[in-house]
Amino acid sequence: MSKEFSHPMIKDGWFAEVSDTMWPGQAMSLRVDRILNAEKTKYQDLLVFKSTDYGNVLVLDGAIQATERDEFAYQEMITHLAMNSHPNPRKVLVIGGGDGGVLREVVKHDSVEEAVLCDIDEGVIANAKKYLPEMSKSFSHPKVKVHIGDGFKFLDEFKNTFDVIITDSSDPEGPAASLFQKPYFQLLHDALTEDGVITTQAESMWIHLDIIKELKSACKDVFTNVEYAYTTIPTYPTGQIGFMVCSKNSKVDLKKPLRSVSETEEEKLYKYYSKDIHSAAFVLPNFAKYALQ
Repeated sequence: MSKEFSHPMIKDGWFAEVSDTMWPGQAMSLRVDRILNAEKTKYQDLLVFKSTDYGNVLVLDGAIQATERDEFAYQEMITHLAMNSHPNPRKVLVIGGGDGGVLREVVKHDSVEEAVLCDIDEGVIANAKKYLPEMSKSFSHPKVKVHIGDGFKFLDEFKNTFDVIITDSSDPEGPAASLFQKPYFQLLHDALTEDGVITTQAESMWIHLDIIKELKSACKDVFTNVEYAYTTIPTYPTGQIGFMVCSKNSKVDLKKPLRSVSETEEEKLYKYYSKDIHSAAFVLPNFAKYALQ
């Protein structure tokens, strides 16, 4: 007999994502078909449920991390904004990203020789392999290596090693807050090769402008070339989330991809990203544009 799960954030057949600190006065709700798993991993509360309209959904500490219906919008943009801002990315590091979505996008680039993932919670990886097969399929790719551990400690062991580093982090609460501060970006900078590029999750311009301004300032203290871009995604708060894109090369125009493929190849490889979307992602509405200047 299968185990029956319950979860305090699911009531009357609906999951509601509520946070008075990160998105006060609003909530994202999804109708639940059934709960697939609910557990306390070593580090966080983990919930996986099948929704009626968005496929399987991964939730960590009450916040939606991915749904099968729209995850590609986030995974593609956080990955390819960085990858296509580097002339020849061969060695790539993903911090976080235990669902495997970023890895899946990284290995689409033929130049990549090694893609390393460092995530502290192996429970996320195990659940992704079971319930998010389209995202986690890259774990079996021959170019992929997985390290279970703390990203800070892992980064501290590397200097001038990675061409691209992508930080797929949760919101800046609790332990993840350190991933939005200058010491972390200094570690990233030092672990990068000469033309190295990073992207990091950078919150919503609609409700997190103060966080984004502080994040951009921390990045500019370390990197010579820093820009904010964004994507649309319905199941993240406000339907939009941003990325800070940083390069050690001050001469690179991050708003224009250094590498691209034909439209035919784009259609095969991507569901959201394109060279046109790459440039458009940096065009901000005035309220955000002037706040971040």
